[in-house]
Amino acid sequence: MLQLAYVILGVLAGFLSGLLGIGGGVVLIPALIFIFGLTQLQAQGTTLALMIPPIGLLAAIRYYQSGNVKLEMAAFICLGFLAGGLLGANLVHNLPEPVIRKTFAIFLLLISLRMLLAK
Repeated sequence: MLQLAYVILGVLAGFLSGLLGIGGGVVLIPALIFIFGLTQLQAQGTTLALMIPPIGLLAAIRYYQSGNVKLEMAAFICLGFLAGGLLGANLVHNLPEPVIRKTFAIFLLLISLRMLLAK
């Protein structure tokens, strides 16, 4: 039964990712913490683990077919993401969990405010 809840969460995160272009972590991390009781680090690690397969491939193909993908830009960002992900994963284990959770929350708040206040 719990597996069905995981699939439903995945469908919701995938839907919002395809609809709004948001990373699934914006939906998944809070859900894994508040609904499923994971720690911040467990939620982050679980979300990173599910990114290993090309989960956005079908949505990206659809965007590409509509002319809305800049492949060169995506390729270079991907290279940076690989390096940045490793650096962040090495750093996070030296920080207290409340600091990590508050940093994530502040990041989401700042992005939200920027989006709300943009013209």
